Amino acid sequence: MIPQADPKAGYLAHKAEIDAAVAKVLASGWYILGSEVKGFEEEFAKFVGVGHGIGVANGTDALEIALRALGVGPGDKVATVSHTAVATVAAIELVGAEPVLLDVDPERFTMDADELAEVLKREPIKAVIPVHLYGQPAAIDRVVQMCEASRVPVIEDCSQAHGAMLGNRQVGSFGRIACWSLYPTKNLGAFGDGGIVATDDAALAQRVREIREYGWRERYISATTGMNTRLDELHAAMLRVRLRHLPADNARRQAIARIYDSELRNIDKPKLSPGVTHVYHQYVLRHPLREKLRQRMKAMGVGTNVHYPMPVHLQPAYAGRVTLGPKGCKATERVANEVLSLPMFPELTDEQARKVVQAVHSCIQLLH
Repeated sequence: MIPQADPKAGYLAHKAEIDAAVAKVLASGWYILGSEVKGFEEEFAKFVGVGHGIGVANGTDALEIALRALGVGPGDKVATVSHTAVATVAAIELVGAEPVLLDVDPERFTMDADELAEVLKREPIKAVIPVHLYGQPAAIDRVVQMCEASRVPVIEDCSQAHGAMLGNRQVGSFGRIACWSLYPTKNLGAFGDGGIVATDDAALAQRVREIREYGWRERYISATTGMNTRLDELHAAMLRVRLRHLPADNARRQAIARIYDSELRNIDKPKLSPGVTHVYHQYVLRHPLREKLRQRMKAMGVGTNVHYPMPVHLQPAYAGRVTLGPKGCKATERVANEVLSLPMFPELTDEQARKVVQAVHSCIQLLH
């Protein structure tokens, strides 16, 4: 079976370095917010091209803290998309704010910037969270330009786009603040859970650090209310190893995508925006008989996944009670019914990628 993702392969590819990093932490006797976390925060911020990185326990907490640091709270409205991991919307509700869910560009599956322009004119939006989906940047330059004109801060959700770029700038360096999940299957993944917040704003970074650990400015004294969401030393040490290999891993994902692109030319896929560097967290195609295609591919030994099968606004926890943008998320609903993620991880071989292609073609022919 060719798996859709394989985090264990990522460990085995760099086993000696990762094992040595773990042994160093275990021998140090310091396991929370020590030199490894500090080192990872600094290295990651430098990689993104901003001044500050703050490690946290997971990507949801990263978004919640970013919202809190910007003063978003009960009664405020935050615009984002419905075609995303539910964590994006959950974080908005965790601070007591109201999500306003926008549609996606039907060709690229990221936030519809035209609809955002409408919403900014008619709604008192407190913050905007564009999602860089599947490894492709959203229309972040346009989103930031509109939001700056409306004096609305942008929180970039970069959880699927570690290393993606627009022009010569990394995602995460455009908005006021940015958040990444470090879940094991991400392009930069921990061996457990983790997250990181990054910003160029020193005062905002300090607020994030305080909120991360009980609101402390000095130990045991809470200057403000906070939470406990610390990235631990073990994960940070392993992430430092994986960060060193991230450019090569992303290049390998891009090489696999080129194989898929060249041999799946007539298959419907998200369009690539001009000027972007896509890092292929997922390689996604569309098919109207998605579930039947999945079943046939599984029978042929190829694993797939669906990111995501149900838009947030249709999920039982949110249906009928969240605000939608003026377009009503119609493109989102169509996309969710058809998307399919093919195997994509750096250790996938060219031979396996071509077997995936053969399975796609064979299965689609059988469906017709």
